[in-house]
Amino acid sequence: MIVANPIYDIVFKYLMEDERIARTILSALLKENIVEVRMRPHEYDNIDHDRLSIFRIDFAATVRDAHGENHLILVELQKTWAPTETLRFRQYLGKQYADARNTYSPDGDDVPSRHRRVYGIPMVTIYLLGHRLGDIEEPVIYVRRQTLDYYDRPVTKGLPNPFVDSLTHDCIIVQIPRLRPVSRQHKAGNRLDQVLSIFDQSNVDSSVKSQQTLTIDEEIYDDDAEMQRIVTRLVAAAADSEMRHNMNVEDEYFSLIDEQDSELMAQRKLLAEQGAQLKEQGAQLKEQGAQLKERDAQLSTSIRLLHQSGMSIEDIAKSLNLSVERIGQLL
Repeated sequence: MIVANPIYDIVFKYLMEDERIARTILSALLKENIVEVRMRPHEYDNIDHDRLSIFRIDFAATVRDAHGENHLILVELQKTWAPTETLRFRQYLGKQYADARNTYSPDGDDVPSRHRRVYGIPMVTIYLLGHRLGDIEEPVIYVRRQTLDYYDRPVTKGLPNPFVDSLTHDCIIVQIPRLRPVSRQHKAGNRLDQVLSIFDQSNVDSSVKSQQTLTIDEEIYDDDAEMQRIVTRLVAAAADSEMRHNMNVEDEYFSLIDEQDSELMAQRKLLAEQGAQLKEQGAQLKEQGAQLKERDAQLSTSIRLLHQSGMSIEDIAKSLNLSVERIGQLL
């Protein structure tokens, strides 16, 4: 079956706009029972492809814990193809922490604002990366918070605490190029492997030049209604002419980025070569300066000895074929 490639921003947004699909994907990533997901209005970026190469969507998710209680968390999901976007990730994270909409107060309206406690809604960040993170081989890694005392012993009493949760957060990082293939012969090892298999880029349709479509075996999802819903939506995206047009725009955009990166790398290489040449020339000039200084010192000694023997400056200048002024300087 031919489906649209969800690594494309426009396809991924279309996929996550389906609340049931968003719950399926986020529940698998968070390993939580998410009962409700809301995409926050206007909280996505890069659809029109400006200078940025990060795509982000923010969700408000209601998680039901083992005791049957519901808790609201923020899920900040960012996706990028470019391997040099760490600073942008940090900048956007800072904006989220500073946003007053991401706070709550446990106090009622009868408490004066100056005395009202305000905390940040607990947050989880998810990064979908289209590149590898060095030698980290695991396709998905979880960066968990730890609350420790001075002796590195876990602190559990009094946790969770709204102050702690306001200032720290967990993080999930997905390396799309390292996803493990799922097939009839190689079943998914866990629920997350099953869900993320739709991002497996080894399924790129080899019959076309672009990466816009994937060829998948839909039978591996036969007994999974949630995955069938995802596949059906990706099939619809592949058949949508406007969606394909937007994918073409993305291809052109990233092609331009690749050209700019290639040009930038060439310029950096040229600058490095020129820098090495200048460094070598500087070393040569320094060596020549040292040689001239040594020669002048020897010449000064000879002139001093000749002058001490009673020879006039004029005669010394003639014998050494130097000007009287130069003899005076060396003397």
